[in-house]
Amino acid sequence: QVQLVESGGGLVQAGGSLRLSCVASGSIFSINAMGWYRQAPGKQRELVALITSGGTTNYADSVKGRFTISRDNAKNTVYLQMNSLKPEDTAVYYCNADVTTTQPRGMRARYWGQGTQVTVSS
Repeated sequence: QVQLVESGGGLVQAGGSLRLSCVASGSIFSINAMGWYRQAPGKQRELVALITSGGTTNYADSVKGRFTISRDNAKNTVYLQMNSLKPEDTAVYYCNADVTTTQPRGMRARYWGQGTQVTVSS
């Protein structure tokens, strides 16, 4: 099937930076979009940033100007550069991909990574 593997999470002080990465592998024909979501305890999961295959990006208002999403289409990889981190950014961050597969042929579905913890101390 399709697997998403994340890296880059950890513990950082307020004002610091982290760079998350996520690589997709498996029975992939094409990826329409890749993005990052986050979920804090007791809260709903929310979209942080999204990037399409054509390079169009979308950000949550809370992270605009601080976070940057990018992708390497040839490597099926998406990145999230997080600068000027705040304690309210603390959450589990999940990678997501909108994928059309080779098997089953032509099936379009969304896939999730396992999640990685980002903790920002004050």
